[in-house]
Amino acid sequence: MTLAHRYDFVLIFDVKDGNPNGDPDAGNMPRLDAESGHGLVTDVSLKRKVRNFVGLVKEQDERVPTDGEKRFEIYVREKAVLNLQNQRAYSALKLDAVESTAEGESPEAAEAGDAKKKKPVKEKRKGSADDVGLARRWMCQNFYDVRTFGAVMSTGVNCGQVRGPVQITFARSVEPIVALEHSITRMAVATEAEAEKQQGDNRTMGRKHTVPYGVYVAHGFVSSFLAKQTGFGDEDLELLWQALAQMFEHDRSAARGEMSTRGLYVFKHDSELGNAPAHALFDRLQVAPKESGAVARSFDAYSVAFDGESVAVGQVVPAAAGVNMMRIC
Repeated sequence: MTLAHRYDFVLIFDVKDGNPNGDPDAGNMPRLDAESGHGLVTDVSLKRKVRNFVGLVKEQDERVPTDGEKRFEIYVREKAVLNLQNQRAYSALKLDAVESTAEGESPEAAEAGDAKKKKPVKEKRKGSADDVGLARRWMCQNFYDVRTFGAVMSTGVNCGQVRGPVQITFARSVEPIVALEHSITRMAVATEAEAEKQQGDNRTMGRKHTVPYGVYVAHGFVSSFLAKQTGFGDEDLELLWQALAQMFEHDRSAARGEMSTRGLYVFKHDSELGNAPAHALFDRLQVAPKESGAVARSFDAYSVAFDGESVAVGQVVPAAAGVNMMRIC
């Protein structure tokens, strides 16, 4: 079933002795706001964890529609070639995707010409707007992340563009973070040449960046109107809540330390347009240190309250006329 309500949500998570999101432009140090010192985690990083979780839990538990494809495949995944993913839609629908010809030549001339004199091959996009629409619909039906977050699928084999119903902001730390840099040692080297230079000492030095502790807050939005366009339904929404609640449990690594979802607060509107501005609802959920100026090293040092009251897991709270808030985890 397609969605009949607008949703807004707040995701609260923390990190201890880890790097929640390294910045490749800064030597992989934790991302931060240069002016305020608050830590940042990009929306791309959070979506990646949702994709990984869905790929993990649906790998062995997928319903297969009549076209033989899976509804919960992941489009943007590790080592994927996106144009090959796009081609699958045209192959499944038996549509003509592209033709390759030498630039400025007809297919017949390119086929008959001297191979040494041919110009570089250039792909010409083919297919009517109806074909692109069919391909776009196929991609939404079969790839969870396409119908959830959207995708640009017109880079080669043209499957059009999809604007996803679910959008997530950057996560920002509640307080400024401290980014620490550590020297680490590996008691081995990669090559014999390195061993000879060290006369058998065989040590490799490295660097590691961590945040001692930080609590981060991200905001999200779910549009029922865009959900109708992509086929994002109630089952997909429940899977999204599950992923946001549990994604860090299956994303452990030495670099990320201890990361955990500490709260997922969902605002459900009675109408599709919404019954209250999202920012007005978000402002009423306050995450703050219990003791100002104290050095926090655990989540116990913070309080989370909606209109000054704590909310238990599973509790539903009236947030505004036509809006209820529920704490999922």
